[in-house]
Amino acid sequence: MVKILIPTDFSDNAMNAIKYALEFFKYQKAEIYFMHAYEAEVYNHEELLSRTDFSHIVERVKKQSEDNLESLLSKVKEISPNPNFQYHTVSAYNSLLDEADLLVDGKNIDLVVMGTKGKSNNSHLTFGSNTLQVLKYVQCPVLAIPENYQYQQPKHALFPTNYLIPYKRRELKLVCDLLTPYRTKIDMLYVSKTNSLSFRQEDNKTFIEETVCKNKLSFYTTNNKKIDSAINTYVEDNKVDFLIMVNTQHSYLENIIFQSTIDKISLKIAIPLLVLQNLRRQ
Repeated sequence: MVKILIPTDFSDNAMNAIKYALEFFKYQKAEIYFMHAYEAEVYNHEELLSRTDFSHIVERVKKQSEDNLESLLSKVKEISPNPNFQYHTVSAYNSLLDEADLLVDGKNIDLVVMGTKGKSNNSHLTFGSNTLQVLKYVQCPVLAIPENYQYQQPKHALFPTNYLIPYKRRELKLVCDLLTPYRTKIDMLYVSKTNSLSFRQEDNKTFIEETVCKNKLSFYTTNNKKIDSAINTYVEDNKVDFLIMVNTQHSYLENIIFQSTIDKISLKIAIPLLVLQNLRRQ
């Protein structure tokens, strides 16, 4: 059984990510946690004028959070009355990042699913600030769904890599488990001026090939000075509908996103993005 955490702010973008998850996992047994963390809503509340108002506002926001989760759960059960799904709701006076961390560790979550943006929905940004924080810090794979993305079965996935990372078997197995039901073709893309690999790169490539064993796996090299441009071009030219990247030091994702200011991210994500955290967990 796969354990899934879906943070929500009850926005249209969050609901779109939920609908995607319900379709994507419909062939699997899944335990799904819908989580709303409302600490920021308390501190940003328009009626919070003094310390004496604080506890009253906390209770009001908590009640609203619980009511919204109950309403969401009813809607989800209408959309997907799937006997393979077990649903849970979590309302927490906490930050989204801290509560996600607690649930990932406490419930041994396999995957976090969320929209690339939330309520703010700034059209100039590739990711909202909450999503970017979760991608960067939560020690769990994250599946980010772009706004307004309509579900379709993933048939062609792109996995850009420099083969410098010693991948974790658990996370590569997750890729296999997620995409095998759809017989998704996976292309490994190495952005380099040469096809030659070091011994370390060759060993990591072999490990990937042996671990992602149930999917058709192909290996390509492209000569491009800009990694983000190479990825965008490959996605467009090859009708890629699912992108897999890794968050760790010296990875393509770190170079593209986390070393850029948020408003200057040049990788434009218009398809689902699976981010592997490449961290050892129990």
